[in-house]
Amino acid sequence: MKSALAVEHLQELVRIPTISREDASTTEWQEFDRFAQTLRKLYPLCHSRLERETVLDHSLIFRWRGRASTEPAVLMGHYDVVAATNEGWKRPPFAAELSGKDDEQLIWGRGTLDDKGSVVAILEAVETQLEAGLVPAQDIYLCFGHDEETHGTGAAAIVDLLESRGITPTLVLDEGGAIVDDVFEQVDSPMAVVGVAEKGTAALRLTVDQSGGHASTPPKTPAAVRLAQAIVRLNSRPFPSRLTPTGADLMRLLGEHAGGVTGYLLRNVSWTKALLVPILVRKSDELAAMMRTTQAVTILEGGHAVNAMPERVSAVINVRIAVNSSLDETVKHVTRAINDKRVRVTVDSPGEPSPVSATTGLAWELLRSTIEKSFPGTLVTPYVQNGATDSRHFTRISTGVYRFTPFAMAREVRDTLHARNERMLVSSYLDGIAFYRALIASL
Repeated sequence: MKSALAVEHLQELVRIPTISREDASTTEWQEFDRFAQTLRKLYPLCHSRLERETVLDHSLIFRWRGRASTEPAVLMGHYDVVAATNEGWKRPPFAAELSGKDDEQLIWGRGTLDDKGSVVAILEAVETQLEAGLVPAQDIYLCFGHDEETHGTGAAAIVDLLESRGITPTLVLDEGGAIVDDVFEQVDSPMAVVGVAEKGTAALRLTVDQSGGHASTPPKTPAAVRLAQAIVRLNSRPFPSRLTPTGADLMRLLGEHAGGVTGYLLRNVSWTKALLVPILVRKSDELAAMMRTTQAVTILEGGHAVNAMPERVSAVINVRIAVNSSLDETVKHVTRAINDKRVRVTVDSPGEPSPVSATTGLAWELLRSTIEKSFPGTLVTPYVQNGATDSRHFTRISTGVYRFTPFAMAREVRDTLHARNERMLVSSYLDGIAFYRALIASL
């Protein structure tokens, strides 16, 4: 019965379209208010027994006082989602419909995976532990940002507040890696990939300013062509692939469970990496992205009339900067690859890679052991997360920041993140609640 109610709660919250937008003035903030009000209704003990604060009008902090406050923990997520319309979806993105039966039952909707599923699973776990009368050994903070998908100002403000109070969490757990079983076919066991760091993220703008004129008499190399040539050159010069210490640890762990030549190469990665890295890069885009800075053209702008040559054209390159690199190194690579002084490279929204959290010590061992108990037979491994999360702000106040979403995600499910037909297995959601319950009990 409680499982069915937990599913109903997620459905109700997914149906609230908390879409954050780049231009905050166009965001429907009344939906965010409705979400917060609905939380009060669904989780009365969280609101009556925990201390609740609102930051920047919409981000939420709950403090669950423990028997001590010397080594607090943070469980976090975000409740804003990226935009979605009904077009192309098998089921409406904000209907939160169920399909299938038993272990194959799915819940559909924007935010099920990213990231309302985690937020609601945390609240379900806390509410039930409060019902059971649990008092944690240390303070636990629940931190839910409202604009992770755009600017992350809510999470940054939460960290500012915690920092001003001298709070230095021993463990911070945010969204990130998941339970996967289809990344390395040589390894039969499912893997829990835990992000111990995340790439930096920045937008590089390529701009060409050039004289315009009538389209009937174009110059030899119009601004748009020059920009296109620059993009083609950049695309043909990917960033170098390197294996970080975290990546090497991942390979060694996989090697212990893989046979044949592949297992040998993985186990001995310290001296086989020159051969191994090119193989892994060719294997999949997902693995290639783990080993290098990536670049993707996301926005093209220019022109205002069909018969006029544009005087300014630009492209935005979304770069995800590897942890063994830097923004400065990234800009230098892009500039060299373009090799055209008439293409100006500027940086919007700069962000360096995060520090790497330890894979030894209390926080890691607590997280690792809870995963192993909650998901028997699962290999726990660190990795560097490709995407950016709100947790990057928490590295200012904690050295134990980890990124792990306790849901099983097959590749076809992972591919729906920020895409059409986002969905998750109901059984995975319920397993996630059980994981958070166990982690809270350990804390």
